[in-house]
Amino acid sequence: MIRPILIHPDPRLKKACDPVTDITEEVKRLAEDMLETMYAAPGIGLAAPQVGVTRRVLVMDCIKDGPPEPMVLINPQTVWASEDVSTYEEGCLSIPDQYAEVKRPSAVTVRWTGLDGAEEERTFGGLWATCVQHEMDHLDGKLFIDYLGPLKRQMITRKMEKLKRERARAI
Repeated sequence: MIRPILIHPDPRLKKACDPVTDITEEVKRLAEDMLETMYAAPGIGLAAPQVGVTRRVLVMDCIKDGPPEPMVLINPQTVWASEDVSTYEEGCLSIPDQYAEVKRPSAVTVRWTGLDGAEEERTFGGLWATCVQHEMDHLDGKLFIDYLGPLKRQMITRKMEKLKRERARAI
């Protein structure tokens, strides 16, 4: 089921998420819905708070050409980050049509629980590293615009407020 994606500013996007304690059918359904929502948007990553669920779950798939490689990360945590940084022009499904350059570690090792309950660990580089860090920020109530200066952040926030008003009028 495709779920509605929250648009900034929304207080639910600024809350730190609760850990998942058990991999229940509800959590599996959430992950399935999030993947469906992400692909439909279309996007390469989506965190649970973006669909109004304050749990530590994210999905991502950074494969553009070729068979999809959907990933579900439950309670992800960074165990290592490179000193080298990369700058990517980031966007966000909760901040549509707005992009800005953000500096992040160019590689990170992340540990998480999979849907099967097993612990997994992987080192991500390139776009995957940017995506996983962006989505993990969501789980801590942080948006990519929080890395920007106050004027740019306020300008984007005003555009999103206008977009939300326009969408509300269209209903």
